[in-house]
Amino acid sequence: MRCPSCQHEDTRVIDSRVMDEGTSIRRRRECPKCGFRFSTAEEIEILALTVTKVNGRQEAYDKDKLLRSIKLPLQKRPVTPAKLKRALHSIEQEIQTKVKKDVISTEQIGQIVMQHLKKLDKVAYIRFASVYRSFDDIDAFADELRKLAKNRKKSRKNKK
Repeated sequence: MRCPSCQHEDTRVIDSRVMDEGTSIRRRRECPKCGFRFSTAEEIEILALTVTKVNGRQEAYDKDKLLRSIKLPLQKRPVTPAKLKRALHSIEQEIQTKVKKDVISTEQIGQIVMQHLKKLDKVAYIRFASVYRSFDDIDAFADELRKLAKNRKKSRKNKK
């Protein structure tokens, strides 16, 4: 890797540490020419995955687009960046297991995201579902809220 200070072609790794439950690696590097030290991070990257849109158009998988779609309903919610990152990794792992012949639909991705948001933050789940499911009217939206409340009551009873 090129040194960011002197642009020397080669640097050496001084230390490597596994981060984020094994989904990324942080490396400490040093330039043999100028002695500059810096850190790099490596993450798993999904390559050669095609996403099929609702209209049939296909485009390359974009992790940043997925992250934006998850961050939007989480705005002003008490979810730490670490929890968000773990959720994103879990979503990507599930996407990888559901892929057939390197193609996945936006519908499948949306379902996966909703499942994870439901566990992470109920308000964010409702926000995401309201856009993703395009509720036709307020009654459909209210039905979803009732289902969520009913499931919450059941889980509270089971804990007692």
